[in-house]
Amino acid sequence: MDSIAKPVIAVVDDDSRVRESLASLIESAGFTAQVFSLAIDLLKGDFLAGMSCLITDVRMPGMDGLNLQRYLRLKRPELPVIFITGHHDDEVERRAFAEGAAFFIRKPFDAEELIRAVKTALSQASGNHGA
Repeated sequence: MDSIAKPVIAVVDDDSRVRESLASLIESAGFTAQVFSLAIDLLKGDFLAGMSCLITDVRMPGMDGLNLQRYLRLKRPELPVIFITGHHDDEVERRAFAEGAAFFIRKPFDAEELIRAVKTALSQASGNHGA
């Protein structure tokens, strides 16, 4: 059983406190966390192939969450994307879902809500295998 790799959940958020708390939450839920302060940091590394799910903020310096999602749709169309935001905007939420977002969660959020979203997104992405 130990030879089965844990799903890798990537987090992109420019707030270090959010990154740290999400990394801790993700690890405590039995996943592997990879955190990035900017979208470009995620994209310039060799991380895309190993990611199982992405949690991203909407508003960030440089490439924002919506543009990151658009880019990833070209490279990994099956990758579930979960948005988290402290600046809710109905139009941004509509666009995120129109472009394939799995979930759109407002900050502050409940830890259990986010973990349920991750588990649901992973289950749907794998066609409900092993969930």
